[in-house]
Amino acid sequence: MPQPLVPALACLALGLALTPARAAPPELALPYPVLSATALPAAHQAYPLPIAGFDGATLPVEMIEGMVDRRAYRLDAPGASLLDLMAPLRDQLVAEGYEVVLDCAAEACGGFDFRFATQVMDEPAMHVDLGDFRFLSARKGDEAVSLLVSRAADFGFVQVISVGPELLPRPAADDPSLPAVPDAVPPEPVVPVSPIAPVDPTATDNAAAPQDVVSRLDAGLPVVLEDLAFASGSAALLEGDYPSLQALADWLGADAARSLALVGHSDASGGLKANVALSERRAEAVRQVLMQKFGVKGAQVTAAGVGPLAPRATNLTDEGRRQNRRVEAVPAPTL
Repeated sequence: MPQPLVPALACLALGLALTPARAAPPELALPYPVLSATALPAAHQAYPLPIAGFDGATLPVEMIEGMVDRRAYRLDAPGASLLDLMAPLRDQLVAEGYEVVLDCAAEACGGFDFRFATQVMDEPAMHVDLGDFRFLSARKGDEAVSLLVSRAADFGFVQVISVGPELLPRPAADDPSLPAVPDAVPPEPVVPVSPIAPVDPTATDNAAAPQDVVSRLDAGLPVVLEDLAFASGSAALLEGDYPSLQALADWLGADAARSLALVGHSDASGGLKANVALSERRAEAVRQVLMQKFGVKGAQVTAAGVGPLAPRATNLTDEGRRQNRRVEAVPAPTL
């Protein structure tokens, strides 16, 4: 049976205790049983509603002001497709008079870039597989709704962000008819995605300024190539001078017996396979630059990716995730 999403009107009819005014989210029914639910406190804000896919530089949005309500649900949905999750919700919105503005799947939305340019509640409340999600935004007068759905194993994940005027009181937190939801802190304001910025070299024991690369490699220690910058969500290394790569090339060129492995790392956002693949492509892109621009012999360098499996910082903060997205040079032992 469909699960009630927002029974606010029914609660009011029963004369339940009320808390401060909030927006009235659309009354939707979730298509699968709810295993867990998380809600952030409603707040009067401006929500950047995506109105088109990522265009290669920015995410086109329309700023909608009002009471913003954010909720995420984990559903018991073995075998469910993304359309099984999204279509019933979309149909309900259309039936309630909403006009669909954007309806796209992962790659068409913009993949990695779209995911990190729009607002997404933190894991474990909301999980997003970078290669397997759907997004929908819709408008009705001065109200707006965005839906984000994804999957992991036998679970479906649904995020609902709604914006509207302060029309209805909110049922008391102890209302037994509502799913139990923990308090949470409203997310940080979303900013356009930009290429990965260099991390402070002192942030980790493996980090090294370019001038220290040779000394660390000589000592058999891995080196984080902090000065690399990739196109966001891409394996393409941006044009520029990279002193760390020159240092690697000089170290390898000094002894033909030397070799190293370039290991790509990612944060934990999204699916494991997609992150491992992206991290490996970035490591291989660095290998190609070393060979083509710096004349390094291909036999001296290998490339691999481990995705999120070797974090150097927490994945619960933006800064920690930024530090985890990196390429390391690991010298091979010489006998």
